[in-house]
Formats: sequence, structure tokens, C-alpha cells
Amino acid sequence: MSEARKIIAVNRKARHDYSVEESFECGIVLMGSEVKSIRAGKISFPDAWAEVLENEIWLRSFHISENPFSSVFNHDPDRKKKLLLHREEIKRIKRKVEERGFTLIPLSFYFKNGRVKVELGLCKGKKAFDKRSDIRDRDIQRDIEREFRSK
Repeated sequence: MSEARKIIAVNRKARHDYSVEESFECGIVLMGSEVKSIRAGKISFPDAWAEVLENEIWLRSFHISENPFSSVFNHDPDRKKKLLLHREEIKRIKRKVEERGFTLIPLSFYFKNGRVKVELGLCKGKKAFDKRSDIRDRDIQRDIEREFRSK
């Protein structure tokens, strides 16, 4: 059985600003009008992050615009959304976030078998010199690939 995967949005800034140590696939609790807005691509999450509260993981600063075709039963665009993970994964994430200073950043949003999923990254912030070294490594790799193509 193949898993149909349709990418909604990717957080490119997260991979630039943070080094991703581990990533998790999470479900997300949404209302019907939120799903309709996500299908229309009306999401914004440049500064989104997640936190662990009372053994639950909540997604913050994730904006889903209101659906204009929904009636008065529309959703709050900036409400915090609950992420769905296994209890053992939540315990492991909670331990790492509290002890080692990791941050939970959403890396991408996608549909998997008709359900909205979030790729949540356990990230550590990069310093300016780390970012420069990553750019330098990428440039060197690009030059090497050019050399191979030209020969």
C-alpha cells in the first residue's frame, strides 16, 4: 500500500537558522474550516514553534486564514493547535527540550492519505559562523558537481 503524500508548505528558514537533530511526524487537531483553508494553501508559519505543556505538544504562532466560504462557524486563525504523538515520543521530546535546550520547530506540512501531518524538528539554534560554514560547504559541493559534469 503506497502512502500518498502531497506537500503543502516547507519551512526553508528553519533549516537555515537551526540544525535539526531529529524529526517527528505528527498529526494535528484541526477544525473543518481549518482543513479547507489548508487545502487552499492559506497558511503562514515563519515564526511557528511548539511547546510541551502537561505532556501534550502544542503548536504556536501558526496562522491559518479564515475560509471565506465558511459561515459564522469559522475558526480563530491564531489559536494554538494540539499535535498528536505517541506518549513515549512526547516524553523523549520533553526530556531533550528541558535538559539540553532544544527547540521544537515545524519543518513542513503535508497531506498523507488525506490527513494533515506536520514534520516537527527537534532543533538547536545555529550561530552566525555555523551558517557561513554551511554556505561555504554548499558552494564547494556545487563546484565539485560542476567539475564532474564538465568532464
